[in-house]
Amino acid sequence: MNSVKRSLISLHLAVVLLGATALFSRLIPLSALDITLGRSVIAFVVLAAIVLLSGGSFRFQRPRDMGIGLLLGVLMAAHWVTYFAAMQYSSVSVGMIALFTFPVLTVLLEPFFERHRLVWQDVASALVVFSGIWLIVPETSLGNEVTLGIIVGVISAILYSFRNLIHRKYFSHYGGAQAMGYQTLVISLCLVAFGSDSLYQAEAFTYWQLLLLGTVCTAAPHAIIAYTLTHLRAKTFSLVACMQPLYGVLMAMLVLNEQPNWQTLLGGALVISAAVYETLNAQRLHSRES
Repeated sequence: MNSVKRSLISLHLAVVLLGATALFSRLIPLSALDITLGRSVIAFVVLAAIVLLSGGSFRFQRPRDMGIGLLLGVLMAAHWVTYFAAMQYSSVSVGMIALFTFPVLTVLLEPFFERHRLVWQDVASALVVFSGIWLIVPETSLGNEVTLGIIVGVISAILYSFRNLIHRKYFSHYGGAQAMGYQTLVISLCLVAFGSDSLYQAEAFTYWQLLLLGTVCTAAPHAIIAYTLTHLRAKTFSLVACMQPLYGVLMAMLVLNEQPNWQTLLGGALVISAAVYETLNAQRLHSRES
């Protein structure tokens, strides 16, 4: 098996593992904040070990990178907390679909970071995404947990979009494991004061679940992605990443016995289709500019 095929298989495995993180919002009997704190501490230890054992370091290349790394960590902390909260309010399926509005939201926010304008195709993609989200909303009331989960999920997507745009513009000169190592450290420091007694007094099995989440489903996939990007095109990575909600929904159906209704499935199909389109379009524009 050549390196490209091996990298492609590894990338699908990484996306499956990232999709599996959603399951822990239901499996771990802790709040979204406590899950994020436990996940971040464990992930930082593993990522730091990977970086140091591979001969890397956590020394900043430029003084301003410290501030940028801090901002990215704060955005990631808020993103992860709202990500788990969205699925705890509603379901894994709804939370993941709401999160995957981020590719289109990124396109809408990109003009504030880059020198180009929106085109009508981007506006059309946004309308498709919001139509998909509207299909999933059961009623326009925050008293409905599904509606609340969707709103929190979209907020999580906005935070993730800002994080990705800032990372790409100001922090992309750091490797994937190194960058995530910085961010998981900041997340841990931001949230440690807010951890509840439930986290520190949890049963042993809960700690095993957090260990699995922080290592196999967080640190490992980010390390795998960093490896695959040395053999695969960015376009390939982006398209495979769009399959994350599909993998997550399928695992939720198998493991948690979730049964999404037809509105959720149709809305999800619209959201993911728009995400795939924007991924392809972004790569086409990048190829044309280069």
